[in-house]
Amino acid sequence: MLNVTVWNENRHEKHNPKVSQIYPNGIHGTIAKFLAEDGHKVNTATLDEVDHGLSNKVLENTEVLLWWGHLAHGEVKDEIVEKVKQRVLDGMGLIVLHSAHFSKIFKTLMGTTCDLKWREADDLERLWVIDPSHPIVEGIGEYIELEKEEMYGEHFDIPAPDELVFTSWFEGGEVFRSGCTYQRGRGKIFYFRPGHETYATYHNKEIQTVIKNAVKWASPTKFAKPAYGNAKALEEIKAKETV
Repeated sequence: MLNVTVWNENRHEKHNPKVSQIYPNGIHGTIAKFLAEDGHKVNTATLDEVDHGLSNKVLENTEVLLWWGHLAHGEVKDEIVEKVKQRVLDGMGLIVLHSAHFSKIFKTLMGTTCDLKWREADDLERLWVIDPSHPIVEGIGEYIELEKEEMYGEHFDIPAPDELVFTSWFEGGEVFRSGCTYQRGRGKIFYFRPGHETYATYHNKEIQTVIKNAVKWASPTKFAKPAYGNAKALEEIKAKETV
């Protein structure tokens, strides 16, 4: 069991009846439910809560954080972003979902614009498994097919992934690196593309399986914190003769 926090802006659900119909408990509520069913202790947090729901206590107790945002990236306070970044560097796992590619936390950790092409036209999406041995795709076949999704297309302005797990093909002809892993400090990061708010993507069992697997994969590794700064010699350093 892991301590998991699912963070979501929770703005579309308040203002778009189509979204609230698909996700009556919010995108965060839907994700939290299937992660709790997978045996995790799950907390949710949203933008309009005090400290965006990410108090020091919440972050300290979170082993894996999931992040979904779209409308209000700019409203996330820089000091909260810095705290989340430090927790990732210290070992907390981070799963960045769909349009959170433009979130402050992802852009900060990537060091690039994280920009891309996009289109809302009910494209068929086929997510091809690039690394079938990766634990994130355990239980998944050669691909996942989504009947309708928002298109994201290359070029995706991100650093080269440590591992490329999925590549998407869209009905309109575009392709996209849709499942990417990174390590920053001691923390593991997984970016996973699907999840536009007006589609029932997070109700899809295969998408849920990927996210469940990703949470387990991103869990903190147990090892001693590295020592930095001025260090005493482990062995005796013999005086060198001068010429």
